[in-house]
Amino acid sequence: MMIQERYKEIVPELIKATGRNNVNAIPRIQKVVINAGLGRSINDPSYVEAAVSVLQRISGQQPVKTKAKKSISNFKIKQGMVVGAKVTLRGQRMNDFLNKLITVALPRVRDFRGIDRDGFDGHGNYSLGFPEHIVFPEISTDEIEKIVGLEINIVTSAKNDAEGLMLLEKLGFPFKKVDQK
Repeated sequence: MMIQERYKEIVPELIKATGRNNVNAIPRIQKVVINAGLGRSINDPSYVEAAVSVLQRISGQQPVKTKAKKSISNFKIKQGMVVGAKVTLRGQRMNDFLNKLITVALPRVRDFRGIDRDGFDGHGNYSLGFPEHIVFPEISTDEIEKIVGLEINIVTSAKNDAEGLMLLEKLGFPFKKVDQK
């Protein structure tokens, strides 16, 4: 079932659980940010282009290269150097990506038993990381040149972690059971 259809179904449950009568006050997903840190690009400049290509294929949108704000000599980073790439998804692209994440990508993770509940930031937003980008269906294992790690941040309008967890669980995110660590 699609995320937007599922959200329409759970609105009454969210209203009841949060105690808010206004439909606009209940938690919803605002945006999804996909980020790839490019620490290896210091030694291998082609890594930047590989990461940008991967992000573009996964999201269907052109990524933005992020640059270092200041120099850090211990990491051999100079100010203005490309240190990452990111894509911000909203609307239909966000919904399509979340559907793909829940139904295809997460089940393809090796030894998957659910996503961790500890990824919340205190404001209802959830972060999750993938050490390899090959779990996404757009990426064929035959054409992999470089492995890229990804971080996915799901930004919600929830006021706290409990509301954020409730929203994502009701939308079908496969969290680990409470007794399972």
